[in-house]
Amino acid sequence: MAGHSKWANIKHRKGRQDAVKGAMFTKLGREIIVAARTGGGNPEANFRLKIAIAKAKAVNIPNENIKRAIEKGVGGTDGANYEELTYEGYGPGGTAVMVRAMTDNRNRTAGEIRHIFSKNGGNMGESGCVSWMFKEKGILTIEREGCKHSVDDLMLMALEFGAEDLAEGEDIEIITEPDTFQAVKEGLEGEGVVFSDSEVTMIPETSVVVTDLEQAKFVLRMMESLEDHDDVQNTFTNFDVPDEIAEQLG
Repeated sequence: MAGHSKWANIKHRKGRQDAVKGAMFTKLGREIIVAARTGGGNPEANFRLKIAIAKAKAVNIPNENIKRAIEKGVGGTDGANYEELTYEGYGPGGTAVMVRAMTDNRNRTAGEIRHIFSKNGGNMGESGCVSWMFKEKGILTIEREGCKHSVDDLMLMALEFGAEDLAEGEDIEIITEPDTFQAVKEGLEGEGVVFSDSEVTMIPETSVVVTDLEQAKFVLRMMESLEDHDDVQNTFTNFDVPDEIAEQLG
């Protein structure tokens, strides 16, 4: 299975910028609240909460903020009305898109997400229309620059700890099943491997390569608009572009 698409790389860079602006603080705080509400406030017994806390710390959200978010979730206040929803549809060029949101007003959010799809040449579909094209996987990203281990060594260590595969691209990605994600992460960290990003996400089983520059601009604009929506927690797509198109997109 391939690793992330170029959209995932763009999204990670955008996430770092959003963290500086504080936008990521709000979304991760909401994720912690809901994770604590649904699975309890102990991260060792609540995998989803553990991941959310790790993401929050990675963008320097203060421990006090994390603690307050957990308390809100466990106490059932300021987050008890959040509803988790998944929207699915198609972007320009037949690209598949999944959007995960948390909202206290599903009608408002659905209307706004539908508008973003249609405004950018896409259309929102029925539940299940594209989710079958994606698989849930753990992704552990290692930056090539400064990595002390060879790719072959990383592959052998990762497989030993239970990883599924390794993908090479701009960075090195270790791919795991969701239930082995934490064991692989902790095992490799014990060997001195440093990750620039780690998450359980949805990976497309096949990609739709968009070779038309204008069409690629519309897809990217749609994805960025979805990602910027206050209620949207995460976005996934099988959109990909050749390197020369990606360079023109900046």
